[in-house]
Amino acid sequence: MTSPARPRPGVPAGHPAGGAAVLAELLPYRRTLDFGHGDTDMNMNVDVDVDTPEAFPAQLRQLAAPVAAGAPLVFTLPGFPCKSPHPAKVLGHLPDEGERLALRFLDALCARVEAVHPPGARVVICSDGHVFSDLIHVPDRDIDAYADALRALIHDEGLTRLDVFDLRQVYGRRLSHDAKRALVQDRYAPALEDLRSLTRSDEPTRRLYQGITRFLAEDSVSFTGTRSAWQRDCRRRAYGVMQRSRAWGELIGEYHPGAFRLSIHPQPRGSAKFGIRLLDAPDAWMTPWHSCVLEHRDGRRELMHRADAERLGRLVFHQGRPSHFVAG
Repeated sequence: MTSPARPRPGVPAGHPAGGAAVLAELLPYRRTLDFGHGDTDMNMNVDVDVDTPEAFPAQLRQLAAPVAAGAPLVFTLPGFPCKSPHPAKVLGHLPDEGERLALRFLDALCARVEAVHPPGARVVICSDGHVFSDLIHVPDRDIDAYADALRALIHDEGLTRLDVFDLRQVYGRRLSHDAKRALVQDRYAPALEDLRSLTRSDEPTRRLYQGITRFLAEDSVSFTGTRSAWQRDCRRRAYGVMQRSRAWGELIGEYHPGAFRLSIHPQPRGSAKFGIRLLDAPDAWMTPWHSCVLEHRDGRRELMHRADAERLGRLVFHQGRPSHFVAG
């Protein structure tokens, strides 16, 4: 699948290769919640007012050194952790058509960047399932299986511009997953009170907290306590996810200095991170690992929860595993 074709903003004919040209290839796929004033309404796939590269000075600064040096670009993308544990959202615990299409999109995006920056580009997928598994209630064995299948999928699809990086590259295989998480938390995570204060004072952080809390609430399929206890548990875990997300970002920056930071979360203009939309979805927060794919009659592919896709289509298998739905 490719995202809807759109004009490439800010790149007139004959524009020289440079950071602005590279950024122009990313802008049509920017993930944001801030509609109007040059942002994209992701629910309607309509550009309210097309962005230009000059509106993103932080990203242009990130690109300046490698572009000037004629070096290959490295994009880091935290994500692809594991499948949601909620059976009404996904088809199982292994990658399926959603991941396949998202990976193809990222590889194709690197090819587009290479057209304006001949040294090329790579995306390092920073698979973060083990960072959060105790907080999102997914067994570490399922996360290992997901990450291994993700690497196999990249190999089998011939996606040569993609790599996968996870805690196994950082701490090896001898330490327990709990020990690895503790090392990340202790060394890199911000103080909880600082994060709580930022959630109250910073709108993007507040939105992120609300989005993560919603996901955790939706995926809490086995909670047996009272509703108030369930809500407190989701809020507590949301702060934990945010702490470790920041810790994982710091670790990634240490291991991949100078890389351009992509994010699967919506990001406002001015953020150091650039939100990237992998596939069409009715929700700016939806990802392939929280949903499955429905192929419409016109060939368009869209992410949605399994329960919704089941009502609209029939299940398709690929290599013996559930893959996606096709509209009837």
